[in-house]
Amino acid sequence: MIEILLTLSVMVIGMWAMLDLHTRLQVSEFEAYQRTQALALLDDMANRIMANRKEAAAYVTDSVRGIGTLPCSNPAESSTLVAHDQAEWCQALRGSAVGRLDEAARIIAGRGCVEAVGGLLEEEYLVTVVWQGATPLAQPPATLSCGKDQYNQPADSSCADSDDRCRRYVSTLVHIASLSAG
Repeated sequence: MIEILLTLSVMVIGMWAMLDLHTRLQVSEFEAYQRTQALALLDDMANRIMANRKEAAAYVTDSVRGIGTLPCSNPAESSTLVAHDQAEWCQALRGSAVGRLDEAARIIAGRGCVEAVGGLLEEEYLVTVVWQGATPLAQPPATLSCGKDQYNQPADSSCADSDDRCRRYVSTLVHIASLSAG
């Protein structure tokens, strides 16, 4: 009888461990999916800037684009290519390209920034996409201002942290070299 109870208790502990492992794997898979979506949005804006090199400085955002920001403008009503690109990127950060039936495909609380960081011989722009993570991790660098202190959730959230450790980010540096003949 004791052997049966011991076997059952070992099996129950094993099942709890398997359930915990499965839950952690689902969170990791979700985080990886969100990062993939953010990388696609980051690549989109970096390519738009490189395609319109002469107007690269106009892509610099004076404020964060995306969720929780001012409304996105309508790309069809944009008067310039830069305004059109920024409006489309803003809508993509908000998940407007994803249908209403597929809410899980949206990046959570996506925001984006383009900052001029300058360079000695070329123009440089830091393109950043930030989003809400599922669990607290390492705090982003203090120099990263995009979305700073906008991801500190209340205590009832799945990612509650006051140190901005729920903010995930991806960044890339876009170089616009001077191609003038000399």
